[in-house]
Amino acid sequence: MSNTSSKVRRSWPPRLAFDELRLQLDFLQFLRATAVNKLAGLSRAQAAATPLPVSPRMSALGVVKHLTAVERWWLCIEAGGADLPSLWAGSPDPSWDLTTEDTPESVVAAYKAEWARVEKALRGVSPDDRTRRRSEFTVRWVLAHVVQETARHVGHLDVLRELADGEVGE
Repeated sequence: MSNTSSKVRRSWPPRLAFDELRLQLDFLQFLRATAVNKLAGLSRAQAAATPLPVSPRMSALGVVKHLTAVERWWLCIEAGGADLPSLWAGSPDPSWDLTTEDTPESVVAAYKAEWARVEKALRGVSPDDRTRRRSEFTVRWVLAHVVQETARHVGHLDVLRELADGEVGE
């Protein structure tokens, strides 16, 4: 399993980028690394804490589990047409819920495994292509949606991390 006690290296995408798909995936990778780094060094109790009364299901672990489900649905299944089960079966959205087996290590490992599935699912697509599942979106739209969704939840992780142990930063 991945060790969350050490941080993942992050790097900004190239400033003179010309490949739109690669640029969006590079920005997504920067945000993914930021999300993983927000769990680095937290105990299971800290990472599972739900300190926001208005969002009683929101924990740092839950956010990363949700981001895994986001990538599975939007990038693998919708954009890439992969034959994988959705992680959103049920209502309310179960991707926020924790099990006793969910630890920072296991949740990060599942998130990283999804990144590999995304790369495979998106092979051969271009930003102008329609999504392979329903053709209701362009790949460009789906990637932009996942980048904004991940960025929004990284903001939640900033708050949750600061409440967990006082650590601030990118």
